[in-house]
Amino acid sequence: MSSEAPARTVRDLTGMLAHVAHVMTTRMTAALAEIDTSPRAHCVLFHAMEAERTQIQLAEITDLDKTTMVVTIDELEREGLAERRPSSVDRRARIIAVTPAGEENVRRGQEIVDRVHAELLGFLPEGEREPFVGALSRLVEGELAKPAECAKLVRRPRRSR
Repeated sequence: MSSEAPARTVRDLTGMLAHVAHVMTTRMTAALAEIDTSPRAHCVLFHAMEAERTQIQLAEITDLDKTTMVVTIDELEREGLAERRPSSVDRRARIIAVTPAGEENVRRGQEIVDRVHAELLGFLPEGEREPFVGALSRLVEGELAKPAECAKLVRRPRRSR
């Protein structure tokens, strides 16, 4: 015998956002496969092009753990898209430099990323697109910029390549 579940007073935002994140990550992964790259590789290369950054700085910006970042940079080096170089401002530090092939990969990848994002927004009526992006941006840049303190370790879903 089952009992009746309590009525929701607010929509399940966690479930909806998790579902959308999974679907969008899957779409982005499939789309970036067109140029034989991944969302993670694109993200790292994109941010490495913005400024001279170390692996640690890139790991923080891209929200990747150190081990995943090392593996990602190793892959990008093997593919000729990035290389580790001495920093121009701190000789002790090594930065991730994007090669000309990597720059082309980022350019082509960004066209794909923009297309996938535009497709998503295209599912909304035109008048709802900007308010949706604005509201989501305010959450991400404000209250939801950092995870809450939590005694129990909460792991992110594993991302497949």
